[in-house]
Amino acid sequence: MFRFADPTYLYLFIILPFIVLFYLYSNYKRRKAIKKFGDPELMAQLMPDVSKYRPDVKFWLIFAALAFTIVLIARPQFGSKTQKIKRTGVEVIIALDISNSMLAEDVTPSRLDKAKMLVSKMVDELDQDKVGLIVFAGDAYTQLPITSDYISAKMFLETITPALIARQGTAIGSAIDLATRSFTAQKGVGRAIILITDGENHEDGAVEAAKAAKEKGIIVHVLGVGSPNGSPIPIGGTTNFRKDRQGNVIITRLNESMCREISAAGKGIYVRVDNTNTAQKALNNEIDKMAKADVESSRYTDFDEQFQGVAWIILILLLAELLLLERKNPLFKNIKLFS
Repeated sequence: MFRFADPTYLYLFIILPFIVLFYLYSNYKRRKAIKKFGDPELMAQLMPDVSKYRPDVKFWLIFAALAFTIVLIARPQFGSKTQKIKRTGVEVIIALDISNSMLAEDVTPSRLDKAKMLVSKMVDELDQDKVGLIVFAGDAYTQLPITSDYISAKMFLETITPALIARQGTAIGSAIDLATRSFTAQKGVGRAIILITDGENHEDGAVEAAKAAKEKGIIVHVLGVGSPNGSPIPIGGTTNFRKDRQGNVIITRLNESMCREISAAGKGIYVRVDNTNTAQKALNNEIDKMAKADVESSRYTDFDEQFQGVAWIILILLLAELLLLERKNPLFKNIKLFS
């Protein structure tokens, strides 16, 4: 496995394009200054020993040496030893509804944003557990396979919008089925599906899917987002709301009865998500109650520094730049490459 021990230094690559631009600008100013003294071709004849290309070659040698120096201080390393690590944890797959109705703002800032904030905080509370992420509307897709990489989980979470799935709807059954198939084969580990939805316009098969998951030892918890009183669905970037074919503003409501039915079939809990942290606490408590098992994984524990090879490259580049004279070498006067 390859890595950089200090990857922050790689941001120094940002300065390299500016160095190139400055060099090109300097060349332009130099050629412009030469033209003031006379015709460039005549000036070249008056200075036969001045090389046209060597200054450029010397610059690019220095430029390459600088680039490799940045790589050097970032400390490239190769993993040389793997070790089996045993961790105690559970497996949780989050099935998140991203249908357009989740844009309603009956919870702050919106149903979807509130759900994402809740999931983000839940991931922060995980310790030695595995988490996966499924998104669904009219179809269900795996956004993040089950993993213990919490940083990636939060990164994927930030990119979620209703635009990820073109077909509208609420395919809860498909989402639960997909989540059920997405767990690892590890035995003895507690597993749970956390379904986050407003339950509106759901398709058939959700309750059956929750029962099938429970038969496999997977608990299905449901978090209902929104208000039973309903709310219009805003159109992003405008002050307007979505309308039906008759021109009436669409009002979306939390279908609590459906959510309760799914959680009962999956032997999990149902919690309504509002502007408090009640749902967060209830969810964390349920995860803590789950049976935890030793989960074995491989991890690189020893890394060998690879700076020696990079340092040799830098040394060769600097020696080449030092030995390359700016003036023409009479030994190579008939070779254009060295002129």
